[in-house]
Order: sequence, then C-alpha cells, then structure tokens
Amino acid sequence: MTALQRIETTQRDFVPDPISDDEASAMFRAAINLFRLWHVTDEQAATLLDLPLRSYRRWKAGEIGRISRDGKARLSNLMGIHKALRLIFREPQRGYDWIQAPNAAFSGHTALAIMLGGELTDLMRVRRYLDDERGGW
Repeated sequence: MTALQRIETTQRDFVPDPISDDEASAMFRAAINLFRLWHVTDEQAATLLDLPLRSYRRWKAGEIGRISRDGKARLSNLMGIHKALRLIFREPQRGYDWIQAPNAAFSGHTALAIMLGGELTDLMRVRRYLDDERGGW
C-alpha cells in the first residue's frame, strides 16, 4: 500500500532576483535612447533618474557609475512604461508621442509631467496606469 505524503498548500511569496549591475547598466543605455525618442532633455532625464545633472551627463557619455537600488527601480519602471506603450500602440511613434501628450487620466497633464514629480512613485503611477490600460496582470 502506498503511503500518503503531505503536500505543502500554503502559497509562497514570489521574490524576484535583484537587478544585477550589468542589467542596470544595460537598462541605463536603453533609457538614454528612450529619452531621445521621448524628446526628454538632459535636465528632465536627470530628474527621472534622480541623478545630479553632471553625473547624468557623465554617465550618458559612457562613464556609468554605481546604480543604486532606487536607480535600478526607476530604470525598471521606465522600461515597463516603454514595454506597455509598445504593446498598446502598434506604431512605435505614437507611444513615444504619448509621453508628451496631455492625458485626461492625469487631469490634463502629460505622463512626462507626472513622472517629473521626481519620486519613484510618480514613475510607478504612470506604469500602473499603462498596465491597467493594456490589461496588465
């Protein structure tokens, strides 16, 4: 006779692996291109990444420094925003333009204006909105 074995039925929390330094550097390089497509100035980009302008310009020139945990989270949210826009809009340019367009969901402000509030939660707010729009999970 086969013995019954106890099966673990409690749900375990999902804990993703932390973003590696190499992944963060790759995301930073991608963000530089994204900022160009979004028509974001260096000053605005520095605000989005919570970096001093001089540091941002040095990093943009290829001297990427240590990216903090907060910086990695900011980059991750920016990549999530980009991905959501690519899924929502068939034509990439429409997604790039959306960032600068007034939006009723943001009381007539642009997504960029919301993100330029400077807080990580401002980036998260735009990402959550887009995830909801595309039927994210």
